Amino acid sequence: MFVDFEHPLAVKIRKQIVQALSEFSMLETHDRLMVCVSGGKDSSILLALLTEIKKRSPFPFDFEAVILDQKQPGFQVQEFKNWVGSLNVPLTVLQKDTYSIVKEKITDGVYCSLCSRLRRGILYNHAEREGFTKLALGHHRDDLIETYLLNLFFTGRTASMPPKLRSDDGRNILIRPMAYVAESDIELLAQVWKMPIIPCNLCGSQDGMRRQRIKKLLTQLEIEIPEIRHSMLAALGNVHNSQMLDKKLWDFSLLERP
Repeated sequence: MFVDFEHPLAVKIRKQIVQALSEFSMLETHDRLMVCVSGGKDSSILLALLTEIKKRSPFPFDFEAVILDQKQPGFQVQEFKNWVGSLNVPLTVLQKDTYSIVKEKITDGVYCSLCSRLRRGILYNHAEREGFTKLALGHHRDDLIETYLLNLFFTGRTASMPPKLRSDDGRNILIRPMAYVAESDIELLAQVWKMPIIPCNLCGSQDGMRRQRIKKLLTQLEIEIPEIRHSMLAALGNVHNSQMLDKKLWDFSLLERP
């Protein structure tokens, strides 16, 4: 399985990953990353390009891939396992039947929230048990923007997916090296590389999900505002506290006439 690391898209995405790694201080000497792969295009491309980044890195770090078999119907890991093997990256397949739990507990068809919580718990436990210093996730630029809009529209919060954070339980540091990478570039590179993809048959059935509505809205707006995604990502890193309404960030009582 040949992976062309010199393809212009691969080079572009690799440089964007390196930029994010540097700007958000994601990596340190002798880090041991656990790359959380799903079998999808995003985390797979991150994994592949990390092999090139490691070769060029000015300091040593290591990483391994971990995938969770949640016992969803049609989950076939062997072809993906062979592809990861061609990259000379160790792959651990964890097995836990969260699919049955989600199907039993959720009756309205909106599975993602519970499914994600169960998956996170299993991965966090494994990372702590095996001594990984950080978890690398495959979220890209569009994920960050869509999450921001979901919070804005449906929860009344100004929040997104930070490029680097400590998990809520305090045990793990999470990094998102593809924070600057466009989903459209990832899709094109996945086609060029002819990567094996493991579909999510649980989430794929939810055509009415809010995230899909947001994605469609952004695509429509992009017709009139071609740089809207670029502008929104820039806005997430250009917050003016004094021009917001959060009293915890800005003490309005201190403002007086000159």
